[in-house]
Amino acid sequence: MTPHVPLRLQPRHHPSGMRWPVPDAGRPFADYVREIRAGLQRVHAGKPDSERIVEGNAPFELFPEEAPARSGKPYRRGVLLTHGLSDSPYHMRHLGEFFRHQGFRVMVLLLPGHGTQPGDLLHVHWQAWAATVAGGVQCLSEEVDEVYLAGFSAGAALSLRHAALDRRVCGLFLFSPALAIAARARWAGLHRLYSWAFARAAWLHVLPDSDPFKYESFCLNAVAQMHALTHTLPLHGLRVPVFSAASADDATVCAEVTWRFMQQLQAEPKRLVWYATTEVRAPGVEWVQSALPERRILSGAHTAVVVPPQDAHYGAAGDYANCLHYFDESGEHYAACRASHSAWLGEVLPQYLQHGVLRRLMYNPHYAQMEAAMQCFIGELP
Repeated sequence: MTPHVPLRLQPRHHPSGMRWPVPDAGRPFADYVREIRAGLQRVHAGKPDSERIVEGNAPFELFPEEAPARSGKPYRRGVLLTHGLSDSPYHMRHLGEFFRHQGFRVMVLLLPGHGTQPGDLLHVHWQAWAATVAGGVQCLSEEVDEVYLAGFSAGAALSLRHAALDRRVCGLFLFSPALAIAARARWAGLHRLYSWAFARAAWLHVLPDSDPFKYESFCLNAVAQMHALTHTLPLHGLRVPVFSAASADDATVCAEVTWRFMQQLQAEPKRLVWYATTEVRAPGVEWVQSALPERRILSGAHTAVVVPPQDAHYGAAGDYANCLHYFDESGEHYAACRASHSAWLGEVLPQYLQHGVLRRLMYNPHYAQMEAAMQCFIGELP
């Protein structure tokens, strides 16, 4: 693994000094949210649009209008949502609202190392992410009869891992789950042997970081921690209902592992929404045609699943364009992609890049259909 381009490191490529508390069952989840927000406000103070940045990166909670519990607890069902690697709670906003409307008590986490600046991933360990999920489950279980976990990418992996360890978990919702990543990622940790002398060696990508809700620069430690996490996942023997949504064209994780995981799963109900350009038929699978050439969409993408077209930032008319795959030292190709009014949308795979200017798809054109599938799945739960 070699760095993408020899750009200079900036202050954002160093740790911010932020501390990430773990949710504590002995105090309200609102206290955890308040403490994290205070830290984010310190880190982002003085930045243009800092209020919007803090709001998008902060953990949050939502309450159902009416969801009486079967016991003495306030709510029947609750769900803990966990974002992906280098992402933020912003990516969980729409799912959170969906679950709230389905009667779930909703809690959304911010994983350690996230929400601030890319340098905060330099020294984080996956065990800190797992501890945050465990703390969130403790908080949620005090308020609900039935605990569900939902996660995107790395958040899905953390949710799956915890479900295998905690009998209180009644079901899972996994989106673009990172159940396996490239084998070469195992060597990412070797940067520690020489990055003390050459700080740039700790980075796989040094990029503009123009997205306020997702790191674009990417350090090798993040890759190493994700690889280590995937080797702890229980891909066989799980006995809880699972809903999953994944793109066959996924440039970030190995989607075929998700397919195999869902096929061998013994629990019911189970449902896989599978975005692909060619039709597939299998029990429990809902195939969705991901190519929409009339809308200049060539395929689905890892980054697209949990965001609807109406999203103001990542949506069809959003203010962010993902052209990072074109970024080079001159920046010419990157700038041309961002300025293009006729770019194709899809996953950054060779067969799609050859069509012309391509932006990575950041929203799910079939998001409403996915929500309908989730609603049916919830209706089948015990």
